[in-house]
Amino acid sequence: MGQYMGLSISFDHSYLNLPDKMYQKVKPTPVESPQWVVFNQSLAKELELDDLSLGSDQGLELLAGNHIPDGCQSIAQAYAGHQFGHFTMLGDGRAILLGEQQTAKGGRCDIQLKGAGKTPYSRGGDGRATLGPMLREYLISEAMHALGVPTNRSLAVVMTGETVMREKPLPGAILTRVAVSHIRVGTFQYVRQYGTTDDLRILADYTIDRHFPEIKQQTNIYLEMFKQIVTRQAHLIVKWDLLGFVHGVMNTDNMTVSGETIDYGPCAFIDVYDPAIVFSSIDQHGRYAYNQQKRVAVWNLARLAEALLPLIEIESDDAIKDLEAILHKFSEDYQDAWSKGMRAKLGLFTQQAGDDKLIKDLLTLMTTFKADYTDTFRALTLSDFNSQQWFVLDDFKQWYHRWQERVQYQTQSLEQIKQHMKKHNPSVIPRNFRVEQALNAAVEEQDFLPFNKLLNVLLNPYAYTDEQKIYVELPPITGQAYRTYCGT
Repeated sequence: MGQYMGLSISFDHSYLNLPDKMYQKVKPTPVESPQWVVFNQSLAKELELDDLSLGSDQGLELLAGNHIPDGCQSIAQAYAGHQFGHFTMLGDGRAILLGEQQTAKGGRCDIQLKGAGKTPYSRGGDGRATLGPMLREYLISEAMHALGVPTNRSLAVVMTGETVMREKPLPGAILTRVAVSHIRVGTFQYVRQYGTTDDLRILADYTIDRHFPEIKQQTNIYLEMFKQIVTRQAHLIVKWDLLGFVHGVMNTDNMTVSGETIDYGPCAFIDVYDPAIVFSSIDQHGRYAYNQQKRVAVWNLARLAEALLPLIEIESDDAIKDLEAILHKFSEDYQDAWSKGMRAKLGLFTQQAGDDKLIKDLLTLMTTFKADYTDTFRALTLSDFNSQQWFVLDDFKQWYHRWQERVQYQTQSLEQIKQHMKKHNPSVIPRNFRVEQALNAAVEEQDFLPFNKLLNVLLNPYAYTDEQKIYVELPPITGQAYRTYCGT
């Protein structure tokens, strides 16, 4: 257990057991005058950290990277990845892993500082981060967790007291990110490209120990590991799509093998429903559009299959055929989970003939009439049709009549159906314009009240409370497409 000025931290460092080519030991670069912006006390308790000590001045120094406990062996992880389809060597250019927190129940998670200074993988970058993107990641990651999506979490954001140069001078900040691990598809790609088959086996065994221990007694464990990863990714992308979430930068280095969402740079939530919508400013050809997320996930998993091939060939007589069979199952898993999720959003407890057409017809109408995605399902949940003009059209009324006939055919009461829908249709999401308002106030005016109010509402998105009503309001019509940026 490391000690720092009365703050007891007991980080483990199991990643150091991997081949040393997979990381570089590096310490955070101290900052001038750190100050708290937000601290996630409930997450600290969940991780069995001393939340009172961690939220103190001593904890601030730790999470700013100014001091680390004795015995802490911080590292930057190496990985590669396909960025917009092009392979490149990457690595943690501005993120430093302090270590792994273990809980009494056997849980293990990474504690990482993002924006903590240069590393050997910085590639000419300054290793720093700015306040806006770090607050965005905190806000969206915690909202996604509350929405029921597997995701990395955020423990804190601190301001560094330093200015970071981007398109203009901006206040510097450091995010403390928590993830069950930071092992990515790109981690396996890196080892396949620059390591040996033994290195690849060591990484795969470590990944199985950490994320899939239940498969260790199976015969073809590496093939089974791949199957588990494919299944987790299928269910993750379904959760994104059901919520109208667009990740925006689904490079292979941004796909974790654990099935957690990672990297909240150019992400956004759909307002006006458009299956082909793109938010990222650098996605000129729609590679990571909303309706492409399933396809890209399969493409990324195919790259993982290529990386694992030397191991699969040892345990399989037809490795490529076996891997392809697992990849093909992605679509089946996705479709089953998506159909089930859409039925739940419409209050349908069982599957009946015609359900798929009912769902498809609704989405077609939403596309045609430029309906707000989240509000449409909220309106159906509450039978409140005052928010959007298209609800008065005959096309919607005809669909609504079909849906009502289907709903009333069930044995559940109307109240049970309504409560079921409430569990699957959030009242509030991180509306893009609300997020921008909160971030602008924080960055431009050092006013964190809008951020804190928005965060508080997003932590209970299925509550349908009076407090949330103002955040249910639809975004103003601006005539300009919403754009997001990587926040480097």
